[in-house]
Amino acid sequence: MNPCTTAICLLSVLCAINASADPLESNQTIRLWPGDAPLAQGNGTVDIPTLTAYLPAAGKATGSAIIVCPGGGYTHLSTVKEGSTIGQWLADNGVTAFVLKYRISPQYHYPAEFDDVERAIRLVRSNAPDWNLDPNRLGIIGFSAGGHLASMAATHFSDGDPKATDPIERVGSRPNLQILLYPVITMTDEASVHKGSRTALLGPNPTADLLLSVSSEKQVTKDTPPAFIAHSMTDPVVPIANSDAYQAALVKNGVPVVFLRGKYGGHGFGLTDAWSGQCIAWLHANKF
Repeated sequence: MNPCTTAICLLSVLCAINASADPLESNQTIRLWPGDAPLAQGNGTVDIPTLTAYLPAAGKATGSAIIVCPGGGYTHLSTVKEGSTIGQWLADNGVTAFVLKYRISPQYHYPAEFDDVERAIRLVRSNAPDWNLDPNRLGIIGFSAGGHLASMAATHFSDGDPKATDPIERVGSRPNLQILLYPVITMTDEASVHKGSRTALLGPNPTADLLLSVSSEKQVTKDTPPAFIAHSMTDPVVPIANSDAYQAALVKNGVPVVFLRGKYGGHGFGLTDAWSGQCIAWLHANKF
């Protein structure tokens, strides 16, 4: 390769890395990585994790942001009911939302999904100054299996690598708060585990150590961010015992938590008045 070609390629890479620093637009879709994502098996739609932005109306933005993780059992994504609908609801309430399209089974298993959500947090936080966002008011919301992914983000976060060549990897991945709706939480409790999500995420024969490491109720610490949880007592798909165990772990570690535990219907009720108004009030109380 001649020097000119090399320079052009390098310039293209740098432009791709910094492209997301341009002014943010509503419904803009942003690739999490300018090139192939870690563990990528190809370059098709299923191989490219993205964020889609939902912006508050002019003059309504609070400067806070939330990443949305749709559910779908780690085999598909509920991109409307638990994706765009939630993104628009947050934007209508002044919060800049980013709906995450993360990689799923059968093409992908753990840790690809976690790589995607962690990268999403880092990407938004690193671009916060350019997007008029507060990097210390960045939360996450997840539904069902997306709730499990959000809870992993809240319990497995890490500081950035100051030596990373990619500036996005230099920032931390801890969300400042978490919102979980009828979440999958445990991977070890056979009485309440959602077996479909477990198999899709971890494959048919996960080790005991891996099961423990991704059981979020086992990974809570005092540094886990505050939580808002809503789960129906009559959920026939993901037993409420998942949220019970997570709440107990949060309380044990002194982490503030609001838990709405009621008869809201079955699984996957999405955006309803049963929790949404109280959630917005909670967000306001947390300066979001």
